[in-house]
Parts: sequence; C-alpha cells; structure tokens
Amino acid sequence: MNEIGILALLIRDRVKEAGKTQEIISRYASTIRSRLGFHELSESSCSRVGIIILQLSGDTASQHRLEEELKQIGGVEVKKITFDI
Repeated sequence: MNEIGILALLIRDRVKEAGKTQEIISRYASTIRSRLGFHELSESSCSRVGIIILQLSGDTASQHRLEEELKQIGGVEVKKITFDI
C-alpha cells in the first residue's frame, strides 16, 4: 500500500517566521512534491498569519527531519496528515 504524506503549517507571524520557514523548505526541496501557501489579504494589507501545505515525497527519514526542523521554529505549528492509497 502507498501513502501520501502532507504537512500543514500555520505560520502565526509571516513577517518574523517566513525567512526561517523558507530556508528549511528550500533545503528539503527534494522531499517536497508540491507546495501551496496562502494568507488573507484586503485592499490595504495582508494578514500576518499564513498557511502552507506541503505534499511530501522521498524517503520517510527525510520527511521526518523536515517535520522536526519546522517544529523548532517558534510561531509555526505543524500538523501531519497521511492518506493510504
């Protein structure tokens, strides 16, 4: 049986945490199949809160290291979702 791994990240302050988050995501680019990021915006400003969804690929050890490094960033909450297909 195969599985699809997803990491969902809640970034509480994009201004403070985006650089650290992007650095880790870039380092694990070979472990990420696709990425979707979004945040609320209005005519005058963008929300400081953002969400990133990562679809994972590659070996499970790399996936675990990615998850653990992201969890070490203050202000970032990480949830893992696994689908069996």
